[in-house]
Amino acid sequence: MIGPGRGPGGAFPGRPGSMLRRRLQSPAQMVTALFAGTSILATGLLKLPIATASGESTTWLEALFTATSAVCINGLVVLDTGTHWSVFGQVVIAIGIQIGGLGIMTLATVLALAVSGRLGLLGRLVLREESKTLSMTDVRRVARDVVVFSLVCELIVAVVLTVRLMAGYGEPFGRSVYSGVFHAISAFNNAGFALWPDSMMRFSGDPWVTITVALAVIVGGLGFPVIFELLRSWRRPARWSVLTRLTLWVTAALLVIGTVVLLIAERANPHTLGPMETPDKLLAAFFAAVMPRTAGFNMIDISAMRSESWMFMDILMFIGGGSAGTSGGIKVTTFGLLAFVLWAELRGDAQVKLGRRAIPPLVQRQAIAIALFSAGVVAVSTFLVLSMTHFTLDRVLFEVVSAFGTTGLSTGITAQLPPAAHVLVVVLMFVGRVGPLTVGSALALRERTRHYKLPEERPIVG
Repeated sequence: MIGPGRGPGGAFPGRPGSMLRRRLQSPAQMVTALFAGTSILATGLLKLPIATASGESTTWLEALFTATSAVCINGLVVLDTGTHWSVFGQVVIAIGIQIGGLGIMTLATVLALAVSGRLGLLGRLVLREESKTLSMTDVRRVARDVVVFSLVCELIVAVVLTVRLMAGYGEPFGRSVYSGVFHAISAFNNAGFALWPDSMMRFSGDPWVTITVALAVIVGGLGFPVIFELLRSWRRPARWSVLTRLTLWVTAALLVIGTVVLLIAERANPHTLGPMETPDKLLAAFFAAVMPRTAGFNMIDISAMRSESWMFMDILMFIGGGSAGTSGGIKVTTFGLLAFVLWAELRGDAQVKLGRRAIPPLVQRQAIAIALFSAGVVAVSTFLVLSMTHFTLDRVLFEVVSAFGTTGLSTGITAQLPPAAHVLVVVLMFVGRVGPLTVGSALALRERTRHYKLPEERPIVG
């Protein structure tokens, strides 16, 4: 927990804190370390015999895989969540999802404020790194708003699911509440963990469950800055920031295009949408287009989908959702900015414009760096997994992109991967949640500022 403001860092008083401040020299390093620490703590709890339904201890690798998937709000599993884990284990997973979704820094800030009402400079910087807020003076208020908004949304989803499970499926009250709360946390935080072995397939054609879960995924994946701006000025779209406009337009476009493409690709597939009536096909296609935002629920059998559907879902998972939200991927803002950069180059414009605003070159370079770094990680990881297994390229690529994009969807090969591949997937889930540039900056010892500029030369491009 980030403590009161004492000393230069104002977060970790005493000698141990001084050592931590020397080793963790930036907010990005702190975020990375705390996500790793939380994953390790969850691993230890899931390793306990009390965490399994059988009372037998889970292997360290299986516990680490599940814990990282929960904290990194991924959803990939090697063990069935509903049958392997006990109530204790499932609660540990749900808490890990909640911490990963809200962001460790947001929770640490709220706890620090509750204890002392103060927050040190280092703590404010760390939270700013995690929440992507633009003003340090707004960090404490934003932290409280994030927690309140998240809990209210999860409560609404939990109530709807609880009532539906009781009224429509005859579930007992206690079981309905438990399932409703667990899946509300999993949905809003874009985790995709389910207590049913078929995920959401049993609710095919049930709009009360599927639309509720889909809306929770969309709202959680928009990003808190966008949500708060919409709540403040939803009646004045002309005043929306570039971030909000870009996030909403790209999100809407991907949802519509995704629904249409998956409906066309799978409409005649006898193992997915083929046997369904037209309204159910539309609902299932919409649900399948929402989940790659990055929540690993599925209403149709992913392993039975066509290769072209897998390829399209790879693209959706790689893009992900909104910045500073619970989704993964390179983010829709990054994808949208790259599209505008390309459009500006094709037009020969000197500036990249979005509406009446120009995008600074620094932001353009960040978008390009994130996209290229992410593509490189996916390419190298796919090559490594292919060298370890006998699975085809389309299945392996789907698994790798799902892990890196913190999606949690799978073609059914996760549990069949060798231990070395499981370790690689764990690393991918962690990197995908913390963020490529955050991990990169955490590994760097310091930033270098050059006080000179070299003469320019333009090489031939293309």
